[in-house]
Amino acid sequence: MCFVVTKSFLLTCCLPIFLMGMRYYFSRKVILHYLDCALHTDMSDIEQYYMKPPGSCFWVAVLDGNVVGIVAARGNEEDNTVELRRMSVDSNYRGKGIAKALGRKVLEFAMLNNYSSVVLGTTAVKMAAHKLYESLGFKHVGVVEHYALPGMTRSLLERMFFQLRYHRYRLQLREE
Repeated sequence: MCFVVTKSFLLTCCLPIFLMGMRYYFSRKVILHYLDCALHTDMSDIEQYYMKPPGSCFWVAVLDGNVVGIVAARGNEEDNTVELRRMSVDSNYRGKGIAKALGRKVLEFAMLNNYSSVVLGTTAVKMAAHKLYESLGFKHVGVVEHYALPGMTRSLLERMFFQLRYHRYRLQLREE
C-alpha cells in the first residue's frame, strides 16, 4: 500500500523499521517510568507497605542464596479481599514452579486470615501468566482495554504505539 501511494521503494522498506522503532521507544519509556514509580512507592518501603498493615504480607523466594521471586498480599477490609500483587520470578528460574508456590502462599495467607476472596490484576501478555493464575483456581472476570499505567501520558503517539490490556482475576474462597 505504501509503495502504491508513494512510489518509493526506500520509503516502503523504511516505514516498518520506523514503526517498530516507535513501538520500542514508547514501550521502553512507559515501562521504565512504571518501574521508577514502583521503586518510589510500595517497593521503596516494603516493610511499611506490606509487613506492618494488618492483612498484608510480602514473601521472597530464595534458591541457593539468590532471590529468585517475590509476591505480596495486600488486604482490603472493606470488601474482605486480599490482592495478590507484585508477583515476579527471575527469568532464569521460570517454569520451575516458583510462581505457583508463591501464589499458593498468598492463597494460604488469605485462608488463614479469613478473607472471602483473592483478587489480582495483570497486564501480562504472556499466556503462561494467565495459565498460572487459572491453575491456581482464579477465574478471569474482566478486561480493561487501553489500560494506563502510572506515568502514562495518554498522548496520541503513546496510544498509537503502546496499548495495554488489564486482566482481572478473582478466586472465591468462601461466601460472605
